[in-house]
Amino acid sequence: MPYYTRVLSKDEEFPSLEQLAELIRGTHPDYRLTIESGEDDEWESLLLSGIDEVEVAVIERNPVFDGSPGQDEIADFLEDLRDCKPESGVIWLTDYLAEVKTIYGFQHLQGAETVDGGNALNALRSHLWERGDAIIQADGEGFTNEEGYHIVWQFSDSISGPWNMGIWKDDLWHHFRMDLGDPDHRAAFLNGEVPDDLSAVRAAGSRG
Repeated sequence: MPYYTRVLSKDEEFPSLEQLAELIRGTHPDYRLTIESGEDDEWESLLLSGIDEVEVAVIERNPVFDGSPGQDEIADFLEDLRDCKPESGVIWLTDYLAEVKTIYGFQHLQGAETVDGGNALNALRSHLWERGDAIIQADGEGFTNEEGYHIVWQFSDSISGPWNMGIWKDDLWHHFRMDLGDPDHRAAFLNGEVPDDLSAVRAAGSRG
């Protein structure tokens, strides 16, 4: 199956092809954006590729409204969240998804596996996310909050390594870095708690 990462935004407005192409030209001159479907100012999908023609990603813009494919994506996300933990993160995320107006889906292609191609893709995705009122989703990982910390567990049981996580508690985000493979860290997170041996930075209330 193709691998996707996504930016889910509460904003209906979106940058034009030229704005995004200018970003890529300025930061990653060996890469370019071309239109796949739609018009320059009303694009539906774009192709990120290298000047060597190696394709890095297809970027799809899916507005969310009644009866749209974007609405179907939101419904699928909500279905997948039914058995996820921690409960506080699921509740926050469910409320957030109800307000999403645009989904930017990045289908990762061969060129995304290279360092330079991956950096170009990340620059484009970060630009769309940093416009504000947006979260990130990655297949096999889950969702972030607006600050980029993961808030629900959708990893495989065999995952390990350090990861930035967030717990929603007492109307605040508690951010920390845990070892995904540590059973005590994992159990605490799933229970909606910061692991005992870690300290958390409390963020101001949600922007969501």
